[in-house]
Amino acid sequence: MGAHLCKSSAWSLYSPAHQTQPDERDMLRWRLGLWVVNPDSVWHGAYLKAEMKFPNDYPYAPPTFRFLTKNITHPNVYADGDLCISILHKPGDDITSGELASERWNVLHGVESVLRSVLLLLDDPEINSPANVDAGVLYRDRREEYDARAKRIVAESQQLVPPGERMPTAEELSPKPAAPVDDDADFWNMTDEEDDFGGSDSDADDFEDDDDDDDDKSR
Repeated sequence: MGAHLCKSSAWSLYSPAHQTQPDERDMLRWRLGLWVVNPDSVWHGAYLKAEMKFPNDYPYAPPTFRFLTKNITHPNVYADGDLCISILHKPGDDITSGELASERWNVLHGVESVLRSVLLLLDDPEINSPANVDAGVLYRDRREEYDARAKRIVAESQQLVPPGERMPTAEELSPKPAAPVDDDADFWNMTDEEDDFGGSDSDADDFEDDDDDDDDKSR
């Protein structure tokens, strides 16, 4: 497990949209800060605090995810902040829920793929089997009220942003273009001397002498 979860790897997962930091006293417990940067999201601008806990047999078993930001009204968030999301369910098909193995946890998933899935779920909740039934009904039947509650949570969360932190700009989030690879200009500008590949005039003379000997023998 150490190769998949260690202090150094936590910092390598930093991106402008989220920060991850393991608890110094418990490396299986991570604190997170998630920025919702999608401008089309009702949660846009929210800074959501959360916690992930990893089992001893990670990555063969999934971690858990719990929001620490209080009073999040969302169909897939329990009252205590625990998140219900397919990617964190145990591997394999589930006949009861109808979830396919491809939707659930597997060893190829990592912290970053989980966080992306969490942010996507915020905007596209699963309301057929909600963790919070009231929030599911609100989302389905009274969307304006649901959106108003979400925006209120966004405003409250912004008051709890750690000092020195800010939401990243669109420019910071845009993928950086790959640096062009310079061709070796000298390779395409070889002189006639370089084309000889180390050959010499004496080599050519040797071939001529061999030809003369062959002619003498044939006479």
